[in-house]
Amino acid sequence: MAKKSKPRSTSKKPKRPTLLIGTAKGGFALEPSGSGWRMRGPFQLGARTHDLRLDPRDGKTLLMASTGGHLGPTIYRSEDRGKSWQEAPRPPRFAKLGAGSPRGKKARGSRGQSVKINFWLEPGHVDEPGVWYLGTSPQGLFRSVDHGRTWRGVNGFNHNPNWAAWVSVGTDGTPDGPVLHSIQIDPRNARHMTVSCSSGGTFESLDRGRTWCPVNRGIAADYLPDPNVEYGHDPHCMRMHPARPDRWYQQNHCGIYRLDRDQGETWTRIGERMPKRVGDIGFPIVLHPEDPETVWVFPMDGTSIWPRTSPAGKPAVYRTRNGGRSWERQARGFPQRLAFWTVLRQAMAADDDPVQTGLFFGTTSGEVWASLNSGQSWSQLAAHLPRIYSLRLARFRR
Repeated sequence: MAKKSKPRSTSKKPKRPTLLIGTAKGGFALEPSGSGWRMRGPFQLGARTHDLRLDPRDGKTLLMASTGGHLGPTIYRSEDRGKSWQEAPRPPRFAKLGAGSPRGKKARGSRGQSVKINFWLEPGHVDEPGVWYLGTSPQGLFRSVDHGRTWRGVNGFNHNPNWAAWVSVGTDGTPDGPVLHSIQIDPRNARHMTVSCSSGGTFESLDRGRTWCPVNRGIAADYLPDPNVEYGHDPHCMRMHPARPDRWYQQNHCGIYRLDRDQGETWTRIGERMPKRVGDIGFPIVLHPEDPETVWVFPMDGTSIWPRTSPAGKPAVYRTRNGGRSWERQARGFPQRLAFWTVLRQAMAADDDPVQTGLFFGTTSGEVWASLNSGQSWSQLAAHLPRIYSLRLARFRR
């Protein structure tokens, strides 16, 4: 009797994503190729690229937020994997309020401001194809409804009477200027969204950006005379968990925090369980695709004059698997000394494999690192790129 063959498994391990990399001198794409990786680019060589993203809803539209030297900030689009690019005919611009405005010369808000940096790109809700959001410096929020071709300000934020107070106009001391970032859209409800502002805080809207309120209770502001202010905070990165959107995590200038929004609006500092010699200051915070208890951070030295490098020149990722009650160091494969770089807020990401989650990040010294086993070990994929501002994951559709 013939030996029966074993049935073939119908499950396939997901293919590794393409890494879209925004740098100080343009964009790049690092693609899986056989057992390795291949680099494409640069795209728009010389343009400072703070963000480069693929629209996950159509799998083909790339948007690049760039500043081209003396030409100023703009948005580029590509629908052929970056082979060709077109500038958006109407990039983000703050609307001007004329003298006849009811708010007149005393109007507060972003009146008279000019966009200096297009900083954070965010695709809209899955049920709103073609919608994108953008955060800028000075802190402004913009929306496109035509796949990034034309942009208009979200006036509920940009022209809010509290805007100047919320974003601490004239007092922001961040090295690259004040930015609006961490735009988060609730996967359950396109009308529910949050934004975060450096030297401002995190703000929530329940009506697609028409009205806003600060959500910063419990966050420390050690650099202010009153450390318990309602706004004026410095979030570095805020994430809403896709599988449990009421669970929020934040990497802040003053620590790592968690908020269960369905239970209140007071943040809990979970970074106090980090090793004291390392601290809980950094830029990125990355979430497991399915488990809301698992989070990764990349600490940096926040002491003395804020060198913004790996503590003691020894880079390491830290992971919690219990919502911040404890943390474990993950540094196998990294340099053990004299590695004085860090990872910026948009430059670290996790893929959607829930078992052996792939983690990827780019450094301020132009290196790309990867772990294909949830951070247990790391290898370098690329080096000698310009300073990396962002690293986003993409899955193109054929």
